[in-house]
Amino acid sequence: MTNNSQQSRRSIRVGTRESKLALFQTNLTVARLKESFPKLQFEICPVTTHGDKVRDKPLFELGGRGVFVKELEEALLADDVDLVVHSLKDLPTDMPDGLLLAAVFDRTDPRDALISHNKLSLKDLPAGSRIATSSRRRSAQIAALRNDLTFVDIRGNIDTRLRKHAEGQCDAMILAAAGLARLNLTEHVSEFIDTEISLPAVGQAALAIESRSSDIFVCDMLKHIDDKNVRAEITAERAFLHKMGGGCSVPIGGLARLTERPNGASLSLTGCVCAIDGSKILRETQGIELTNDYINAATKLGQDLAEQMLSQGAKELLESFAQTPPLVSPP
Repeated sequence: MTNNSQQSRRSIRVGTRESKLALFQTNLTVARLKESFPKLQFEICPVTTHGDKVRDKPLFELGGRGVFVKELEEALLADDVDLVVHSLKDLPTDMPDGLLLAAVFDRTDPRDALISHNKLSLKDLPAGSRIATSSRRRSAQIAALRNDLTFVDIRGNIDTRLRKHAEGQCDAMILAAAGLARLNLTEHVSEFIDTEISLPAVGQAALAIESRSSDIFVCDMLKHIDDKNVRAEITAERAFLHKMGGGCSVPIGGLARLTERPNGASLSLTGCVCAIDGSKILRETQGIELTNDYINAATKLGQDLAEQMLSQGAKELLESFAQTPPLVSPP
């Protein structure tokens, strides 16, 4: 569909995963769009992804394109839906031909959060405590701080993970703070982990809307919710990750922060690459003053930081990653 006329488009089909968090984020997106397009109807179309189907393997073993993304993109390309809502951190940096990252918005707290029995902080967890996480990035950074902890894989939606923790399947777990906040579950949080300890995944806490680049009506519609400042941040982060050659299963973190001033704005980007066991972490920060051309400036910032870190040893860390056994054990 490429018709630009709103009169010819009375309903928009919105693809989403089926979890409670995904549906919350989709409903938030629809509510935001209805503010500008009150006459449009929105039909929510749940799609089951490979990552949702296969829950007996760690995420890093599933391989292939983003495990929570592929089926949603296939639905877009098949014209079964008109747009899809993602957690941006799940979206790979290489976009399929014909698809577009049409809007990013609602970036909340990008930190990781610790949930533990008796609300113990990370530094107070007893030696040998079992920390549940499906992220190599998280386990590597936490191991750098506490190499006396053990890590176990955990899968499932947030409610399932909280239940497993309550049942004693782990002593603590690490989740994204943003997802817990969106579901009003922050009362479970023992500690919001400082980004100096655990740098988040690229794009963490932001919502992403993907559409067909040929669908001019939908692309124009989504411009109404695209956040310029969030776009600058995630552009820098994704340019950094793309240049590093990493994906969601590689222990790479990145966080950009835009600061507005009366006479302009600045953008800083911090990146990290970890040895899988936390024995070495390379971490650097660069910053720039922004002009009117936020996107090109943010892209260059991400690429420049990646080039700097690759020349300082990140390339060797990434090459050794493939030969190193995972720190996270099966559940």
